[in-house]
Amino acid sequence: MKLRNWIAGAGLLLLGACVPAGESFEEEALRYCDSQVRRTLAELKEVGGGSIDYTMMPRNIADSLTVWHCRKAVKEEWCSGFWPGILWYDYEATGDETIRQEAEKFTASLEFLSRTPAFDHDLGFLVFCSYGNGYQLTHNPAYKQVILNTADTLATLYSPTVGTILSWPRNVGMFGGHNTIMDNMINLEMLMWASKNGGDPSLANIAISHADKTMKYQFRDDYTSYHVAVYDTLTGDFIKGVTHQGYADNTMWARGQAWAIYGYTMMYRETELPRYLDFAQKVTDVYLQRLPEDYVPYWDFDAPGIPDAPRDASAAAIVASALLELSGYVPGEKGQGYKDAAIKMLQSLSSEKYQSRAEKPSFLLHSTGHWPCHSEIDASIIYADYYYIEALLRLKALDEQK
Repeated sequence: MKLRNWIAGAGLLLLGACVPAGESFEEEALRYCDSQVRRTLAELKEVGGGSIDYTMMPRNIADSLTVWHCRKAVKEEWCSGFWPGILWYDYEATGDETIRQEAEKFTASLEFLSRTPAFDHDLGFLVFCSYGNGYQLTHNPAYKQVILNTADTLATLYSPTVGTILSWPRNVGMFGGHNTIMDNMINLEMLMWASKNGGDPSLANIAISHADKTMKYQFRDDYTSYHVAVYDTLTGDFIKGVTHQGYADNTMWARGQAWAIYGYTMMYRETELPRYLDFAQKVTDVYLQRLPEDYVPYWDFDAPGIPDAPRDASAAAIVASALLELSGYVPGEKGQGYKDAAIKMLQSLSSEKYQSRAEKPSFLLHSTGHWPCHSEIDASIIYADYYYIEALLRLKALDEQK
């Protein structure tokens, strides 16, 4: 069963400003997220001179700044779906119709993606985090059609010769072939969903082929991942594994491993194929074995300067969300261990060290976007906030099942 459906069915409501007696830390953290969402909306309105530009999406807050840097919702901006997705999650948590209305307006600004040729693989991030979350809560048929149309667009990047989706068409020359990045695993969820909800059933075959070939070639013997796999465009043969945002080709980039953990957990949910559950555990275990004491990784597990290297709160949030789901598929002590690890991650992220609190309107501090390009270092980044609130909702739903 799709976890997002299950969570939505739990009817999560966090009403009232007072802290209820016996409130769990995730309930308190969700109230905190709601307050930060409202701060952001007020900031966006102020910046707009009394009205919000719904095509401008919060992207990051530099370490030295205190207001959101927003970017236009265009096909080149891969993060545009996270802010609408956060609003839908906050609506799920609060039931506040004002938040729903804001979610609808920001989501609508991404509709053009469903009728635009694919720029790259990020359509799942853009549309399934926004329209997907919205559809789970509203069942708006127009939202469903946007998702189905966008899934078809994403499928145009699939190469039957290679067996994976081309991630960056603009970088084929730079890498020397058909490139597939680990982030692409997350976009497979939209293909799987579409195949089961009125879309072309072959979309599932594309997702499975992509996951299988990635599993075969994009990991080292110890189950750590390459950020990028490069394949011969004409023959489909694997050429090499390299990094783009990690420290080096042979190191474990934290967010890349996080995408793998999340992606193979999701693929098991969608297919129930045992090989994905087995592989999800393997890529998870090597990640957990190397975490620092507070369970928030350095931006790369082999980064120079550890323990003074930048952390990546976004990777911690992604993995926490994935482990809460994975814990439900793995029986016994190991499954409980995954849940316990996720809770430790969320407790650290909910601490004074990692929450933005009064300092900034974001949820979290200390994420690392693209260290090799010196971009978004030790910053608040919108996708960290997205997976943080998702993980909190998943934990609350799990606790309510007890």
